[in-house]
Amino acid sequence: MAKNRKIRKISEKECRRIKRNDGLRMKTVKGYTFPDFMDAISSRYPKRTCYKVFRTGEENDMTYSQLVWYAKAAASYLLSLGVEKGDRIAIIGESSPEWMVMYLSIVSIGAVAVPVLPDFSSRDMLSILRDSGAKGAAVNIKHYAKIADMGENLLLFRLDDLVHVPSVPAGVAFQDAPGFPLRTQKIREKEIEKAKPEEGDTASIIYTSGTTGTSKGVELSHINILRTADLATDVYVKLKPGEKVLSILPMAHVYEFTIGEVLPLMKGLEINFLGRQPAVSILIPALAEIRPHVMLSVPLLIEKVYKAAVLPVLKGGGKIEKLSKNSLTRPVVMRTIGRKLMTTFGHRLKFFGIGGAPLDSEVERFLHEAHFPYALGYGLTETSPLVAGCGSRHSAQRPGFIGPVVSDDSVILLDKNEEGIGEIAVKGPNVMKGYYKQEELTREVFTADGYFRTGDLGFLDRKNRLSIRGRVKTMILGPGGENIYPEMIETLINNIDFVEESLVVPEDGGLLALIKLDVSLMADKMKISAQEAQKEAEKYIASIRKNVNSQLAAFSKISSVKLQDKPFERTPTQKIKRFLYPERKKKEDKDDENS
Repeated sequence: MAKNRKIRKISEKECRRIKRNDGLRMKTVKGYTFPDFMDAISSRYPKRTCYKVFRTGEENDMTYSQLVWYAKAAASYLLSLGVEKGDRIAIIGESSPEWMVMYLSIVSIGAVAVPVLPDFSSRDMLSILRDSGAKGAAVNIKHYAKIADMGENLLLFRLDDLVHVPSVPAGVAFQDAPGFPLRTQKIREKEIEKAKPEEGDTASIIYTSGTTGTSKGVELSHINILRTADLATDVYVKLKPGEKVLSILPMAHVYEFTIGEVLPLMKGLEINFLGRQPAVSILIPALAEIRPHVMLSVPLLIEKVYKAAVLPVLKGGGKIEKLSKNSLTRPVVMRTIGRKLMTTFGHRLKFFGIGGAPLDSEVERFLHEAHFPYALGYGLTETSPLVAGCGSRHSAQRPGFIGPVVSDDSVILLDKNEEGIGEIAVKGPNVMKGYYKQEELTREVFTADGYFRTGDLGFLDRKNRLSIRGRVKTMILGPGGENIYPEMIETLINNIDFVEESLVVPEDGGLLALIKLDVSLMADKMKISAQEAQKEAEKYIASIRKNVNSQLAAFSKISSVKLQDKPFERTPTQKIKRFLYPERKKKEDKDDENS
């Protein structure tokens, strides 16, 4: 890398003094475009390390000045290839420093990044490339085969080493194909400046793979993403330059990108990647060595930790279980377990963000009692994503509530029932521009006065704290027109011994509970064979039905239960794809009729 010329430091104090016509008070950047973001972080933290990959050596670390330099070099090269404002370029690969370099290079010249989750199938990836009209794709070696059918029609970039691959010769593997390195290209500042985007220009089109089964391209502008991150930099936790982040979620998901990448970079933090899937065998030593101050997770991770490490202690039948049931001694037990859990996470954790899906209420109660520094967040891809959240301080947490609505947003509840529960609707600078090429669908999700309908049901208390009560589309009408929220019934089921997960769906005028059990654990605890445990499982879920129904109103009682042999299919944020299961049941019924 060539020697940097001296750049004037852009201080946060300077940014906070800026007066905007829209009334937004800035915190860490002078404008809400990614070039403004790049200027701020490279001037403020030039020699600090921004990215590391676990156990790959210091030579692979990346500083803030290198991140921006490489991005500008790549941006100059993209311009030389004819990439213009509005052109779409997909990014397909696991989280890495190169992923962010590619993203910044694309959006800094007004082009549009199309982040694609690496777990998507070839069919899904090709569909996204076609629907977005992608001009190019930056793809990891391991995922190239998924898009090879379209490779000849795209500007192709190898994400692993940031190389433009003009073509892949016959008989040559993608990893061996020759090309032009992006990092070493000459930076053409004037051309980059001329291509600088506006705040309202589209930065990303993110294709969701949701619980409803319909994939939509969400258009997020520069201001959508950057304002969301900037606003949150000092609201939920106080961050200091040099503090460490352990990143385990895919950057292609807006939750990780906005809150787990952009926000920490605004504050000069060091982001560490595992460089592989976050299996226990790699996650535990990484926590011990990195000792992160900040982590983001989906609920499934901490729920697994709770069931594997905490629940056996609390329900082990020993002295601790007895003490945990005594109101006088329970606080001491919980704080003790909480300290041990903090040790597992490296003992420096100050913010453990949980989002992307609902957190089990029993797990949340434990985290709160244990004084674990968890923080809940609620939002959608369409809201960039944050709508409401709580800080990681114990006093900021209130079990059952996500937390206050972000200060920028206006949130209203549509069609409220007598309990004050209604559909959450949001208006603010974080709300998407719309669904790409789907004007009618975009109109459908906005009210006449400009509020985005989230499809989630919620309740707001007097302090404007938001509680999520389910999805509009999953709410079931009872026999007398009562509102039944299946997620609340599932929480009761999931907190019963041996239950891994469950799903409650309507069936023949009643409710069917599909229940996945940990049969191996059942066999171990009951000291019986696996075959015997499988037989006991049928009896056990019948007892679960009786247990849960004793806690439910008459109109929301479970009519029937069924063992779920395989894990439920999930979205990238680990929400169950509910739409599959009623359809699957209909197919089973049809097959039975034809047999």
